[in-house]
Amino acid sequence: MWQKQIETPLGSMTASSDGTAITGLWFVDQQHFGSTLPEATPIGDYPVFDQLTTWLTAYFSGAQPSVTFPVRPSGTPLRRQVWQVLRTIPYGQVWTYSEIADKVAMQLGHNPGARAIGGAVGHNPISLIIPCHRVIGKNGDLTGYAGGLKRKRWLLELEGSLK
Repeated sequence: MWQKQIETPLGSMTASSDGTAITGLWFVDQQHFGSTLPEATPIGDYPVFDQLTTWLTAYFSGAQPSVTFPVRPSGTPLRRQVWQVLRTIPYGQVWTYSEIADKVAMQLGHNPGARAIGGAVGHNPISLIIPCHRVIGKNGDLTGYAGGLKRKRWLLELEGSLK
């Protein structure tokens, strides 16, 4: 496992990689920071970090870049399923936790419950690429975001989801 610091308009982020895929991306002051990083993670320079940096630059400039590099989040099967659903939320749109739960339930054949869905969204180890900032409360409130609600609002405004 390797890591790299990347500066963004919303602050410094730490990316992690297994040398092939992105395995983590966190704002350095967010909740659950580095949750999948081993204690002593060396700094590395791999092509996937360059691809991620290019993606972040395009994203923060207001573009809608495609993720063309491998992404490999580590988590329970349920969490990985939720994160896969999050990756289908279109740029510029928001979905509620209930909508996420319905989509996961359709795929699993049962509803895992609101807490499980909320926990999976909140523990997303690859911010922005897996767009958990696009998940809002049932009444439209900007509820929880491990990177902070100010960042969530900024990201949604960048994407045109908030008027």
